[in-house]
Amino acid sequence: MYIQVLPEYGLVVDPMVGILTTMGESYAPILEQVGLLEVVADDIVNMLSGEGALAASYPGREKALVIAGGVTSFWYGIAIGLFIAGIIAFQLIRMG
Repeated sequence: MYIQVLPEYGLVVDPMVGILTTMGESYAPILEQVGLLEVVADDIVNMLSGEGALAASYPGREKALVIAGGVTSFWYGIAIGLFIAGIIAFQLIRMG
């Protein structure tokens, strides 16, 4: 079901999607993929805050990014702290 706009060029309006297209071709499948891409892009932006449910995650994982970030920071803190403590201890052993 199309509405002819310029039949000499084969241009029609797809009323289901609301865009100008060529005869016999519909952009509905492409627009569905663009909609999915918008959801994924929103998820990438929302990952920065660490809150909210992501579209590709399982239910009940709203704070998963916050917890994972805290655990990662904890372990990096321990690793860097032990490295610095090792350097200080090595320097104290060399001086003494």
